[in-house]
This record gives sequence, structure tokens and C-alpha cells, in this order.
Amino acid sequence: MAKAKKSVYFCQNCGHEESKWLGQCPACKEWNTFVEEKMAPAASRTVKERREVQVVTLSSVETDEDDRMLTGIEELDRVLGGGIVKGSLVLVGGDPGIGKSTLLLQVCQRLSAAGRKLLYISGEESLKQIKLRANRMGEFTENLYLLCETSLDIIRGIIEQQKPDMVVIDSIQTMYNEEVASAPGSVTQVRESTNIFMQLAKGFNISIFIVGHVTKEGTVAGPRVLEHMVDTVLYFEGDRHASYRILRGVKNRFGSTNEIGVFEMRKEGLAEVKNPSEFMLSGKPEHASGSVVACAMEGTRPMLMEIQALVCKSNFGMPRRTAAGLDYNRVNLLMAVLEKRLGLPLSSYDAYVNIAGGIRLNEPAADLGIVMAIASSYKNRPIAEDVIVFGEVGLSGEVRAVTMPEQRVAEAKKLGFKTCVLPEVSVKAVGKVDGVAVIGVKSVGEAISAGL
Repeated sequence: MAKAKKSVYFCQNCGHEESKWLGQCPACKEWNTFVEEKMAPAASRTVKERREVQVVTLSSVETDEDDRMLTGIEELDRVLGGGIVKGSLVLVGGDPGIGKSTLLLQVCQRLSAAGRKLLYISGEESLKQIKLRANRMGEFTENLYLLCETSLDIIRGIIEQQKPDMVVIDSIQTMYNEEVASAPGSVTQVRESTNIFMQLAKGFNISIFIVGHVTKEGTVAGPRVLEHMVDTVLYFEGDRHASYRILRGVKNRFGSTNEIGVFEMRKEGLAEVKNPSEFMLSGKPEHASGSVVACAMEGTRPMLMEIQALVCKSNFGMPRRTAAGLDYNRVNLLMAVLEKRLGLPLSSYDAYVNIAGGIRLNEPAADLGIVMAIASSYKNRPIAEDVIVFGEVGLSGEVRAVTMPEQRVAEAKKLGFKTCVLPEVSVKAVGKVDGVAVIGVKSVGEAISAGL
């Protein structure tokens, strides 16, 4: 008699496996995430299959520039580390309607015009729906092939037959393997489907882009092992109701994970934002207290953004603190520094701090901007329009050095800023800049005196 299928329980959040159902996952500590799945018994093998393998030295491996494909979209190429690596598996995640499918269809448009053979596989949209979206983008060549299918057996056969340069899978949660008994979108199906696409990418040297749904926490739905299997993980960020989008590399085996790409959603598709600093500063109020321009580094790119603060007298015994786009605990820490080192009685005031434009900033170089915005709002004294600040603030009130100060000052000069307040230890690295007054400060008190 054939053995009955064994039941195991998988965590939908991280993919942890248990033999029985548990209320809380012991790996990721999430509650009510275990689902039951049937596992087919493995077929016994009497003779182990062996393949001929060859060991080579590192110096004998040759690489050339042809190993990457330029998409023609500079913002995407920067995030990927200089283009699409042949044979790579890339996972693209983001909220519904953020522009994942639109971006990948634009990549197909550019690469097909360059003579590349592309295959776009959709498990969610029909051919007519894809055509309607493509009509808004412009003309497409005959090098782009479309397929609406969810069966992995059929998809694998077509990829092996067509051998395209790049394949787009939209989305991985809709694909199913007939050998797996669970439903499409389950932990086992997503893991096994990704494994098959990884074998196709490496075996046939085909670049494969996979679109993944996200959970309410903003992470890719499915097991955590999914992000470990792929070569690159890209996340689309931004409010779907706003015009701009940010593409951030979370994992990249072929480049930096600090780079971002900035796009603007238009009727004809996603357009590149060549100068994000100017885009983020558009609409900045004039002569308003609590507003200051700070500079942050996203990879190798300096970005200027407006930090806003509103400090007002609290009507309750417990003052309220709100931070949008910044670390809440970091804002509380900096307010404690202001109260202890400068004597500002902020414990009886409400404080609201915001990054204009909805972008999120975690770099310590924004500390000085947060401090000056809070002090400006508390004293109701505006900071000059042509002043830019950056620097890390310590618990003693000292202003510490940050990385790449010369690139930050150069970006400020390009946008017309006349005064730059920065850590004194970074003044030597910046040197003399024509048209920009470089003011080095040692403490928070000096910075506020220079800016206000």
C-alpha cells in the first residue's frame, strides 16, 4: 500500500516548518501564521545519480562587459549596479498599484527596441489588459512575446524552447507546480516555483524578473527563504496616491544595496527623476519657522530634503511626539539633548517632525537638521532660505563627522545654496568652495547660533 501523505505546518511569514500546529512561530515570533500542507513522500532511489563536475581556479574565470544588459533606464541601472546581470534572478516587491508591472513592461520596451528577445508571462492579467497598458507607453517591437499562463510545466517548456534574453513573471504568487499538492500562493508553491525559475536562470543564462506581492507590513509575501534564493531584491516605495516612486535595492549580489532610483508616475508610465533634490524641495515655504534643508546620502547620490518641525505648548500633562519619515526614538533622543544641553523646556511642548514629500530618512547626518528645525519652531525664528545643514549629533551635544561631505556641499551649490553648516572636522575635507560659505560647528549650540 502507498504511504499516506504527511501533513506539515509552515509559517506563512518566514517559512519555518513544524510537525504540528503552533499558535506562535518560534522563529519569527508571529502569531497565527501556521498553515497545514500535505507533503508527498519522496521517491526512493537505489542508485545515486552523479554528474561530471570540474573544479577551476578563481583566476581562470573570465568576465566581460557583455555580462550586463543596460535597460536604458538610468535610475534602474543604478539600483541594479550597472545593468541586468545575465542569468540573475531578481525579485521586485511593492504595494498594489505602485507601478511594478508598469516598470517591468517599460524595461521590456527598451530592451526589445535594442534587439533583445523578451518573454512577459502574466498570471493575473489577460493579453488585452497588457495591451491596453502598453498602448499608453508607446510603440513595441516584435521582440516582445506575451504569455498568460500559471502552470509551471507549460512555462518551463516554453522558456526552454524560446530561450529569451529576459523573462518577466507577474506574479510568483499565481504560479503553481502540479507536483505540489498545496494551493497557488502557499508557502510550498512559492518556494518550489522560485526554485524552478532559479534553475532556469542559471542553466540557460536567462535573466528572470519575479513580481512578488507584499504583506501589510510591507515585506514580500511568502517564506523568508524566498529573499535568500534570489540574487537581487528590489522594493518599490512611496504613496500610491502621490506622483513619485522610490525603487530601493534591499539585496544585491552584483552591486550596492544603498542605491535608490526615483521615478514619477505619469499617464504614459514611469518617468525618471534626474534631479531628486530639486523634486523634493519643490513647494518649500518661504520665511517659515521650523523648516530647514538637510542633505542625506543614498548610496553615492546626495539628496536634499526639507525637514519640518512644529513645536507648540501642550494642553495635557503628557506631551505628544510625532515623527513622519524619521525614527521616532531618534527624535525623542535629540529633543532630550536640546533640553539638557541648551536648556530648552521641551518637556512641556508637543513636537511634530516631518520629512516633506513622504520620503523616509534613517541616516545620522539628518540629526543636525532635526535639531535646528525643532529649535527654529520653538523660538519662532525662521532659518535663512539659502542655508543647508548636515551632521550627526551625539548625546553630549557635539556635532560629529559624516561621510562624503564634499559631495553634499557640491549638490547644495548646484541648487543655489549659499551657506552650509556642517561638522568642523569635515571642513578640511570640503576645502574652499566658490560661492558657498562653509561654517564648521563643534556643538549644537554653535550650529543654532550660526543658523538662527
